[in-house]
Amino acid sequence: MSILITGLDQIITFKKSNAPLRGCDMRDINIIKRGAILIDGGKIAAIGKEREIKKHNISKKAKHIKMRGVALPGFVDSHTHAVFAEPRLKDFSSRVSGASYQEIKASGGGIISSINAVRKQSPKKMEEQLLGRAKKFLECGTTTAEVKTGYGLDFKSEIKILQVLKKASFKTPLEMPATLLSAHSVPPEFKKDTKKYLEFIMAEILPFAAQKKLAVFADIFCEKGYFSAKESFKYLSQAKEYGLIGKIHAEQLSNSGAIAAGASAGAISADHCDYADSRDIKAAKETGMVLTLLPASNFYLGISKYPNARKMIDSGAAVALATDFNPGTSPCLNMQEVLSLASINMGMTCEESIAASTINGAYALNISDKTGSLEVGKQADVAIFDAEDYREISYYFGDNLNLMTIKKGKIVYKKCI
Repeated sequence: MSILITGLDQIITFKKSNAPLRGCDMRDINIIKRGAILIDGGKIAAIGKEREIKKHNISKKAKHIKMRGVALPGFVDSHTHAVFAEPRLKDFSSRVSGASYQEIKASGGGIISSINAVRKQSPKKMEEQLLGRAKKFLECGTTTAEVKTGYGLDFKSEIKILQVLKKASFKTPLEMPATLLSAHSVPPEFKKDTKKYLEFIMAEILPFAAQKKLAVFADIFCEKGYFSAKESFKYLSQAKEYGLIGKIHAEQLSNSGAIAAGASAGAISADHCDYADSRDIKAAKETGMVLTLLPASNFYLGISKYPNARKMIDSGAAVALATDFNPGTSPCLNMQEVLSLASINMGMTCEESIAASTINGAYALNISDKTGSLEVGKQADVAIFDAEDYREISYYFGDNLNLMTIKKGKIVYKKCI
Protein backbone atom coordinates (compact mmCIF):
# COMPACT_ATOMS: atom_id res chain seq x y z
CA MET A 1 0.00 0.00 0.00
CA SER A 2 1.12 3.53 -0.79
CA ILE A 3 0.64 6.35 1.71
CA LEU A 4 0.95 10.09 1.17
CA ILE A 5 1.29 12.15 4.35
CA THR A 6 0.79 15.91 3.94
CA GLY A 7 0.19 18.95 6.14
CA LEU A 8 3.25 18.37 8.35
CA ASP A 9 4.63 21.41 10.15
CA GLN A 10 8.19 20.08 9.91
CA ILE A 11 10.05 17.07 8.58
CA ILE A 12 13.56 16.59 10.00
CA THR A 13 16.23 15.09 7.77
CA PHE A 14 20.02 15.06 7.94
CA LYS A 15 22.36 16.63 5.39
CA LYS A 16 24.72 13.66 5.79
CA SER A 17 24.07 10.04 6.68
CA ASN A 18 26.74 7.96 4.93
CA ALA A 19 28.68 7.69 8.21
CA PRO A 20 27.85 8.23 11.89
CA LEU A 21 27.28 11.94 12.46
CA ARG A 22 30.06 13.65 14.39
CA GLY A 23 30.83 17.11 15.71
CA CYS A 24 29.00 19.95 13.98
CA ASP A 25 27.40 17.49 11.53
CA MET A 26 25.13 16.36 14.39
CA ARG A 27 23.60 19.84 14.36
CA ASP A 28 23.40 20.15 10.59
CA ILE A 29 19.79 19.19 9.94
CA ASN A 30 17.31 19.99 7.19
CA ILE A 31 13.92 21.34 8.26
CA ILE A 32 11.26 20.85 5.61
CA LYS A 33 8.26 23.07 6.38
CA ARG A 34 4.84 22.16 5.02
CA GLY A 35 6.37 18.91 3.95
CA ALA A 36 5.09 15.59 2.69
CA ILE A 37 6.26 11.99 2.83
CA LEU A 38 5.35 9.48 0.13
CA ILE A 39 5.60 5.81 1.10
CA ASP A 40 5.42 2.87 -1.29
CA GLY A 41 6.26 -0.79 -0.80
CA GLY A 42 7.30 -0.20 2.80
CA LYS A 43 9.95 2.35 1.80
CA ILE A 44 10.19 6.09 1.39
CA ALA A 45 9.47 6.90 -2.26
CA ALA A 46 9.74 10.69 -1.99
CA ILE A 47 10.11 13.36 0.66
CA GLY A 48 10.06 17.14 0.41
CA LYS A 49 7.77 20.11 -0.04
CA GLU A 50 4.10 19.14 -0.23
CA ARG A 51 3.45 20.85 -3.56
CA GLU A 52 6.28 18.88 -5.19
CA ILE A 53 5.53 15.48 -3.66
CA LYS A 54 1.88 15.69 -4.73
CA LYS A 55 3.07 15.73 -8.36
CA HIS A 56 4.71 12.31 -7.98
CA ASN A 57 3.04 9.55 -10.00
CA ILE A 58 2.62 7.30 -6.96
CA SER A 59 0.87 10.11 -5.04
CA LYS A 60 -2.17 9.78 -7.26
CA LYS A 61 -2.93 6.23 -6.10
CA ALA A 62 -1.72 6.58 -2.52
CA LYS A 63 -3.88 6.70 0.58
CA HIS A 64 -3.84 10.37 1.59
CA ILE A 65 -3.33 11.26 5.26
CA LYS A 66 -3.35 14.94 6.14
CA MET A 67 -2.05 15.76 9.59
CA ARG A 68 -0.02 18.38 11.36
CA GLY A 69 3.03 17.69 13.48
CA VAL A 70 6.77 17.09 13.30
CA ALA A 71 8.05 14.00 11.51
CA LEU A 72 11.30 12.35 12.58
CA PRO A 73 12.93 9.04 11.75
CA GLY A 74 11.58 6.43 14.17
CA PHE A 75 13.82 6.25 17.22
CA VAL A 76 16.51 3.57 17.19
CA ASP A 77 17.02 2.49 20.80
CA SER A 78 20.33 0.66 20.65
CA HIS A 79 20.59 -0.48 24.29
CA THR A 80 17.78 -2.15 26.23
CA HIS A 81 17.32 -5.04 28.66
CA ALA A 82 13.66 -5.46 27.73
CA VAL A 83 13.35 -9.09 28.85
CA PHE A 84 12.86 -9.33 32.62
CA ALA A 85 10.23 -11.09 34.66
CA GLU A 86 9.45 -8.55 37.38
CA PRO A 87 9.99 -4.87 38.15
CA ARG A 88 12.22 -4.37 41.19
CA LEU A 89 9.60 -2.52 43.22
CA LYS A 90 10.93 -3.75 46.56
CA ASP A 91 14.42 -2.50 45.64
CA PHE A 92 12.98 0.85 44.63
CA SER A 93 11.10 1.27 47.90
CA SER A 94 14.20 0.32 49.88
CA ARG A 95 16.47 2.66 47.93
CA VAL A 96 14.25 5.72 48.27
CA SER A 97 13.99 4.92 51.99
CA GLY A 98 17.76 5.16 52.30
CA ALA A 99 19.01 1.58 51.86
CA SER A 100 22.40 1.17 50.17
CA TYR A 101 23.08 -1.07 47.19
CA GLN A 102 24.93 -3.48 49.47
CA GLU A 103 21.97 -3.66 51.85
CA ILE A 104 19.54 -4.27 49.00
CA LYS A 105 21.76 -7.02 47.59
CA ALA A 106 22.16 -8.64 51.02
CA SER A 107 18.37 -8.83 51.37
CA GLY A 108 18.09 -10.76 48.10
CA GLY A 109 17.46 -7.81 45.80
CA GLY A 110 19.42 -6.40 42.87
CA ILE A 111 20.29 -8.48 39.84
CA ILE A 112 20.00 -11.72 41.84
CA SER A 113 16.26 -11.18 42.19
CA SER A 114 15.97 -10.66 38.42
CA ILE A 115 17.99 -13.82 37.73
CA ASN A 116 15.80 -15.93 40.01
CA ALA A 117 12.60 -14.58 38.47
CA VAL A 118 13.72 -15.08 34.85
CA ARG A 119 14.87 -18.64 35.54
CA LYS A 120 11.42 -19.50 36.90
CA GLN A 121 9.42 -17.72 34.21
CA SER A 122 7.71 -19.70 31.47
CA PRO A 123 8.54 -18.86 27.84
CA LYS A 124 4.88 -18.06 27.22
CA LYS A 125 4.74 -15.46 30.01
CA MET A 126 8.10 -14.02 28.91
CA GLU A 127 6.81 -13.60 25.37
CA GLU A 128 3.59 -11.94 26.54
CA GLN A 129 5.57 -9.42 28.58
CA LEU A 130 7.99 -8.66 25.77
CA LEU A 131 5.19 -8.08 23.28
CA GLY A 132 3.49 -5.76 25.75
CA ARG A 133 6.68 -3.75 26.12
CA ALA A 134 7.18 -3.72 22.35
CA LYS A 135 3.76 -2.09 22.02
CA LYS A 136 4.83 0.66 24.43
CA PHE A 137 8.05 1.29 22.53
CA LEU A 138 6.03 1.77 19.36
CA GLU A 139 3.60 4.10 21.14
CA CYS A 140 6.53 6.35 22.09
CA GLY A 141 7.92 6.53 18.55
CA THR A 142 10.61 3.85 18.75
CA THR A 143 10.68 1.63 15.66
CA THR A 144 13.82 -0.39 16.49
CA ALA A 145 14.96 -1.54 19.94
CA GLU A 146 17.94 -3.77 20.57
CA VAL A 147 17.18 -6.37 23.28
CA LYS A 148 19.79 -8.06 25.49
CA THR A 149 19.84 -11.25 27.48
CA GLY A 150 21.66 -11.11 30.82
CA TYR A 151 19.07 -11.97 33.47
CA GLY A 152 19.28 -15.74 33.05
CA LEU A 153 23.04 -16.37 33.33
CA ASP A 154 22.80 -20.11 32.81
CA PHE A 155 22.59 -21.99 29.52
CA LYS A 156 18.91 -22.86 29.72
CA SER A 157 17.70 -19.39 30.70
CA GLU A 158 19.93 -17.37 28.37
CA ILE A 159 18.92 -19.50 25.40
CA LYS A 160 15.28 -19.31 26.54
CA ILE A 161 15.46 -15.51 26.34
CA LEU A 162 16.96 -15.60 22.85
CA GLN A 163 14.42 -18.12 21.59
CA VAL A 164 11.52 -16.11 23.01
CA LEU A 165 12.94 -12.95 21.48
CA LYS A 166 13.20 -14.61 18.07
CA LYS A 167 9.64 -15.93 18.29
CA ALA A 168 8.23 -12.60 19.50
CA SER A 169 9.95 -10.75 16.65
CA PHE A 170 7.47 -12.31 14.23
CA LYS A 171 4.52 -11.01 16.27
CA THR A 172 5.35 -7.31 16.60
CA PRO A 173 6.26 -4.60 14.09
CA LEU A 174 9.04 -3.47 16.43
CA GLU A 175 12.43 -4.50 15.09
CA MET A 176 14.37 -6.16 17.93
CA PRO A 177 18.00 -7.09 17.16
CA ALA A 178 19.21 -9.62 19.74
CA THR A 179 22.29 -9.26 21.93
CA LEU A 180 23.83 -12.03 24.00
CA LEU A 181 24.79 -10.53 27.38
CA SER A 182 25.51 -13.67 29.37
CA ALA A 183 28.65 -11.84 30.55
CA HIS A 184 26.48 -9.42 32.54
CA SER A 185 27.40 -10.64 36.03
CA VAL A 186 28.58 -13.81 37.72
CA PRO A 187 25.62 -15.97 38.86
CA PRO A 188 25.50 -17.27 42.45
CA GLU A 189 26.37 -20.88 41.55
CA PHE A 190 29.81 -19.78 40.29
CA LYS A 191 30.60 -18.16 43.66
CA LYS A 192 32.26 -15.03 42.24
CA ASP A 193 34.63 -17.09 40.06
CA THR A 194 34.69 -14.74 37.08
CA LYS A 195 37.25 -16.71 35.12
CA LYS A 196 35.40 -20.00 35.42
CA TYR A 197 32.05 -18.43 34.49
CA LEU A 198 33.46 -16.65 31.44
CA GLU A 199 35.05 -19.90 30.27
CA PHE A 200 31.63 -21.55 30.64
CA ILE A 201 29.98 -18.85 28.49
CA MET A 202 32.62 -19.14 25.79
CA ALA A 203 32.47 -22.93 25.76
CA GLU A 204 28.70 -23.43 26.00
CA ILE A 205 26.41 -20.42 25.51
CA LEU A 206 28.33 -18.33 22.96
CA PRO A 207 28.89 -21.03 20.32
CA PHE A 208 25.32 -22.33 20.61
CA ALA A 209 23.77 -18.87 20.25
CA ALA A 210 25.97 -18.13 17.25
CA GLN A 211 25.46 -21.45 15.48
CA LYS A 212 21.69 -21.27 15.91
CA LYS A 213 21.73 -17.62 14.76
CA LEU A 214 19.87 -16.48 17.86
CA ALA A 215 21.89 -13.29 18.36
CA VAL A 216 23.44 -10.56 16.25
CA PHE A 217 25.64 -9.04 18.96
CA ALA A 218 27.67 -10.16 21.98
CA ASP A 219 28.03 -7.79 24.93
CA ILE A 220 30.03 -7.86 28.17
CA PHE A 221 30.02 -5.76 31.36
CA CYS A 222 33.61 -4.61 31.84
CA GLU A 223 34.03 -3.25 35.37
CA LYS A 224 35.90 -3.88 38.59
CA GLY A 225 34.26 -6.86 40.32
CA TYR A 226 32.76 -8.09 37.05
CA PHE A 227 34.90 -8.70 33.95
CA SER A 228 38.31 -7.14 33.33
CA ALA A 229 39.47 -5.38 30.19
CA LYS A 230 41.69 -8.35 29.35
CA GLU A 231 38.80 -10.80 29.78
CA SER A 232 36.51 -8.55 27.78
CA PHE A 233 38.95 -8.38 24.87
CA LYS A 234 39.30 -12.18 24.86
CA TYR A 235 35.54 -12.69 24.98
CA LEU A 236 34.70 -10.16 22.25
CA SER A 237 37.48 -11.53 20.04
CA GLN A 238 36.01 -15.01 20.31
CA ALA A 239 32.51 -13.68 19.68
CA LYS A 240 33.83 -12.04 16.50
CA GLU A 241 35.21 -15.39 15.33
CA TYR A 242 31.70 -16.81 15.69
CA GLY A 243 30.30 -13.99 13.57
CA LEU A 244 28.77 -11.90 16.37
CA ILE A 245 29.32 -8.14 16.51
CA GLY A 246 30.87 -6.90 19.74
CA LYS A 247 29.42 -4.40 22.19
CA ILE A 248 30.73 -3.48 25.63
CA HIS A 249 29.33 -1.95 28.82
CA ALA A 250 32.18 0.47 29.40
CA GLU A 251 33.46 2.95 31.99
CA GLN A 252 30.14 3.11 33.84
CA LEU A 253 31.33 3.04 37.44
CA SER A 254 35.02 3.73 36.95
CA ASN A 255 37.63 3.89 34.21
CA SER A 256 38.53 0.25 33.65
CA GLY A 257 40.08 0.25 30.18
CA ALA A 258 36.87 -1.10 28.67
CA ILE A 259 36.66 1.26 25.71
CA ALA A 260 40.24 0.51 24.67
CA ALA A 261 39.59 -3.23 25.01
CA GLY A 262 36.38 -3.00 23.01
CA ALA A 263 37.99 -0.88 20.30
CA SER A 264 40.88 -3.35 20.00
CA ALA A 265 38.42 -6.23 19.63
CA GLY A 266 36.42 -4.39 16.96
CA ALA A 267 33.32 -3.66 19.05
CA ILE A 268 30.74 -1.54 17.27
CA SER A 269 29.79 0.43 20.40
CA ALA A 270 30.79 1.19 23.97
CA ASP A 271 27.83 1.95 26.22
CA HIS A 272 27.43 4.13 29.35
CA CYS A 273 30.89 5.81 29.18
CA ASP A 274 30.38 7.90 32.34
CA TYR A 275 34.11 7.78 33.18
CA ALA A 276 35.49 7.86 29.64
CA ASP A 277 38.61 10.03 29.38
CA SER A 278 40.39 11.74 26.50
CA ARG A 279 42.27 8.57 25.52
CA ASP A 280 39.00 6.62 25.40
CA ILE A 281 37.35 9.25 23.24
CA LYS A 282 40.33 9.25 20.90
CA ALA A 283 40.26 5.45 20.63
CA ALA A 284 36.55 5.52 19.78
CA LYS A 285 37.04 8.24 17.19
CA GLU A 286 39.95 6.47 15.50
CA THR A 287 38.23 3.08 15.31
CA GLY A 288 34.74 4.33 14.46
CA MET A 289 33.24 2.93 17.65
CA VAL A 290 29.96 4.59 18.65
CA LEU A 291 29.78 5.88 22.24
CA THR A 292 26.23 5.15 23.42
CA LEU A 293 25.14 7.29 26.37
CA LEU A 294 22.35 6.28 28.76
CA PRO A 295 21.32 9.32 30.84
CA ALA A 296 18.03 7.80 32.06
CA SER A 297 20.05 5.38 34.19
CA ASN A 298 21.99 8.22 35.84
CA PHE A 299 18.78 10.14 36.45
CA TYR A 300 16.93 7.18 37.97
CA LEU A 301 19.80 6.36 40.33
CA GLY A 302 20.16 9.99 41.39
CA ILE A 303 23.74 10.17 40.12
CA SER A 304 24.98 13.70 39.60
CA LYS A 305 27.81 12.64 37.28
CA TYR A 306 26.81 12.15 33.65
CA PRO A 307 28.92 11.22 30.63
CA ASN A 308 30.80 14.18 29.17
CA ALA A 309 28.78 14.27 25.95
CA ARG A 310 29.96 17.76 25.10
CA LYS A 311 33.62 16.71 25.09
CA MET A 312 32.86 13.57 23.11
CA ILE A 313 30.94 15.42 20.41
CA ASP A 314 33.38 18.33 20.19
CA SER A 315 36.26 15.83 19.92
CA GLY A 316 34.67 14.22 16.89
CA ALA A 317 33.51 10.92 18.38
CA ALA A 318 30.23 9.39 17.22
CA VAL A 319 27.64 9.60 20.01
CA ALA A 320 24.33 7.74 20.30
CA LEU A 321 21.56 7.83 22.90
CA ALA A 322 19.52 4.91 24.25
CA THR A 323 17.14 4.20 27.13
CA ASP A 324 18.97 1.33 28.91
CA PHE A 325 15.43 0.13 29.71
CA ASN A 326 15.77 -2.41 32.55
CA PRO A 327 14.12 -3.24 35.90
CA GLY A 328 16.92 -2.11 38.18
CA THR A 329 18.50 1.12 36.98
CA SER A 330 16.36 2.52 34.16
CA PRO A 331 12.68 1.55 33.98
CA CYS A 332 12.22 4.03 31.10
CA LEU A 333 11.36 3.06 27.54
CA ASN A 334 10.42 6.52 26.22
CA MET A 335 13.22 7.92 24.07
CA GLN A 336 11.60 11.35 24.25
CA GLU A 337 12.51 11.46 27.93
CA VAL A 338 16.09 10.50 27.06
CA LEU A 339 16.31 13.42 24.64
CA SER A 340 15.23 15.78 27.42
CA LEU A 341 17.78 14.35 29.85
CA ALA A 342 20.52 14.58 27.24
CA SER A 343 19.91 18.29 26.81
CA ILE A 344 19.29 19.16 30.46
CA ASN A 345 22.04 17.07 32.06
CA MET A 346 24.62 16.56 29.30
CA GLY A 347 24.42 19.81 27.35
CA MET A 348 23.43 18.21 24.06
CA THR A 349 21.51 20.41 21.65
CA CYS A 350 18.09 19.32 20.43
CA GLU A 351 19.58 18.62 17.00
CA GLU A 352 22.38 16.51 18.47
CA SER A 353 19.99 14.46 20.56
CA ILE A 354 17.81 13.70 17.53
CA ALA A 355 20.83 12.59 15.51
CA ALA A 356 22.09 10.50 18.44
CA SER A 357 18.75 8.72 18.91
CA THR A 358 18.12 7.95 15.25
CA ILE A 359 20.90 7.71 12.66
CA ASN A 360 23.76 7.20 15.16
CA GLY A 361 21.70 4.61 17.01
CA ALA A 362 21.26 2.82 13.69
CA TYR A 363 25.04 2.82 13.20
CA ALA A 364 25.44 1.36 16.71
CA LEU A 365 23.26 -1.55 15.49
CA ASN A 366 24.83 -1.85 12.03
CA ILE A 367 21.50 -1.09 10.30
CA SER A 368 22.09 2.45 9.05
CA ASP A 369 21.65 1.27 5.47
CA LYS A 370 17.95 0.69 6.04
CA THR A 371 16.78 2.90 8.93
CA GLY A 372 17.70 5.84 11.18
CA SER A 373 17.01 8.63 8.69
CA LEU A 374 14.23 9.72 6.35
CA GLU A 375 15.70 9.10 2.91
CA VAL A 376 14.37 7.81 -0.38
CA GLY A 377 14.93 4.05 -0.55
CA LYS A 378 15.15 3.46 3.19
CA GLN A 379 12.50 1.73 5.28
CA ALA A 380 9.58 4.01 6.01
CA ASP A 381 10.23 4.09 9.77
CA VAL A 382 8.61 7.34 10.85
CA ALA A 383 7.34 8.94 14.05
CA ILE A 384 5.09 12.01 13.93
CA PHE A 385 4.86 14.18 17.03
CA ASP A 386 2.26 16.61 18.34
CA ALA A 387 4.42 19.68 17.88
CA GLU A 388 5.00 22.62 15.58
CA ASP A 389 8.74 22.73 16.23
CA TYR A 390 11.08 19.73 16.68
CA ARG A 391 12.57 21.29 19.83
CA GLU A 392 9.29 20.70 21.66
CA ILE A 393 10.10 16.98 21.79
CA SER A 394 12.96 17.68 24.23
CA TYR A 395 11.25 20.68 25.85
CA TYR A 396 8.13 18.90 27.13
CA PHE A 397 9.96 16.37 29.28
CA GLY A 398 8.09 13.42 30.73
CA ASP A 399 5.33 13.48 28.11
CA ASN A 400 4.60 11.30 25.11
CA LEU A 401 3.97 13.63 22.18
CA ASN A 402 3.90 10.87 19.58
CA LEU A 403 0.81 10.91 17.37
CA MET A 404 1.68 8.20 14.88
CA THR A 405 4.31 5.52 14.35
CA ILE A 406 4.94 3.99 10.94
CA LYS A 407 7.12 0.89 10.60
CA LYS A 408 8.15 -0.38 7.17
CA GLY A 409 5.36 1.65 5.63
CA LYS A 410 2.56 0.44 7.90
CA ILE A 411 0.81 2.51 10.54
CA VAL A 412 1.48 0.55 13.73
CA TYR A 413 0.33 3.16 16.24
CA LYS A 414 -2.10 6.05 16.03
CA LYS A 415 -3.02 8.16 19.01
CA CYS A 416 -6.73 8.54 19.68
CA ILE A 417 -7.56 12.24 19.85
